[in-house]
Amino acid sequence: MGKSQPAMAALLGPWPLRILWGLLPLMVGPALGAALDDHSAAVARTGSALAWITWVGVLLAVVAARTPSITAVRVAAPAALVAAAWAAVAGDQEAVDVLAVTAAAATVVAAFSPVSGEHLVNGSSYGDERRMLLRVPAPLLLGPLPLAWASTVGPGVAGALLLAARQWWAGGVVLAVAVPLARVGGRALHGLARRWIVFVPAGLVVHDPQAMVDPVLFPRRSIARLGPAPADDPREVVDLTLGALGLALQLDLVEPLSIAPRHAGHPQDPVSVEHVRVTPTRPGAVLAEAGRRRIAVRASP
Repeated sequence: MGKSQPAMAALLGPWPLRILWGLLPLMVGPALGAALDDHSAAVARTGSALAWITWVGVLLAVVAARTPSITAVRVAAPAALVAAAWAAVAGDQEAVDVLAVTAAAATVVAAFSPVSGEHLVNGSSYGDERRMLLRVPAPLLLGPLPLAWASTVGPGVAGALLLAARQWWAGGVVLAVAVPLARVGGRALHGLARRWIVFVPAGLVVHDPQAMVDPVLFPRRSIARLGPAPADDPREVVDLTLGALGLALQLDLVEPLSIAPRHAGHPQDPVSVEHVRVTPTRPGAVLAEAGRRRIAVRASP
């Protein structure tokens, strides 16, 4: 059993994402190149240059894991899938197109894997610190998140291709709009990558700029227990899940602690809390890490 743990850790760690992204030019490149060949040489060269620049940049981000790396790969991987799907539709739907779409889809799955995400954000952690991601609020999945992604990627690519096609006015206007849109969209997407539970030697920190004004340390001695949130709790609970789907965990405190929550993005007055709920992407791993750090854990609601 002990020998299988390193192999399992490698399987579930950062390597699937690294390997898939590293092989992406071999699996998507032929289909994309064939589709670009149907356009002018300038458009084909521009599209190819954009693809290579993105691939190299994200490869470096994935290898040298840092918190911004998760934003880079989660913006680029869906873009690769869109490009592969476009190549398949524009081409003759041959085996190379099926391979491209399949490989790009697998890369998206690896990019959005909670294990991959935790590896990337922990590249910026300090000392005996472990960051564990919180789930994206469900309301954002229904429109704002795809819109932020599209505004970050779409106008820049469209503007560059329009200029390559000698559509000077249209390309210039689209690129002029693309810059502020990419800044706003990229900032919003990166903000979602900075929502964590952080285990530190002193206890547990909830770092969520979307739900709170400032990160809050819950010292180990102040935590009565951490476990799955009860379905019905008559006590007053501060909900920091922001409507995220999945199993919520509840922190029950020995004594009240002051936090300053946000509501609809707006700072609120500090409140005294004894029960707090959050929704991590990997609640089981959070409970296991809490137990390892001598934080009282409750296995069931």
